[in-house]
Amino acid sequence: MLKLKPNCECCDADLPPDSQDARSCSFECTFCKSCADTVFHGACPNCGGELLRRPVRPAKHLAKFPGSTERFVKDHPECAHLRT
Repeated sequence: MLKLKPNCECCDADLPPDSQDARSCSFECTFCKSCADTVFHGACPNCGGELLRRPVRPAKHLAKFPGSTERFVKDHPECAHLRT
């Protein structure tokens, strides 16, 4: 089951479980649409895999199977200008 990470690991933008802007690779590295498209050009900076729209977990299942609350930000050089 997908963890549904709550944020972009580049710019730290919130990505709730129902976000249409979440992108992830097969290892569940998670980015917002903007970072995935403009910073990494659709390729995961960690594994080189394709960054695709993350599936949305239906609301009726979120109570039993919530998304992760653990935020993760990785120190990618390409992202330094996005955080203060």
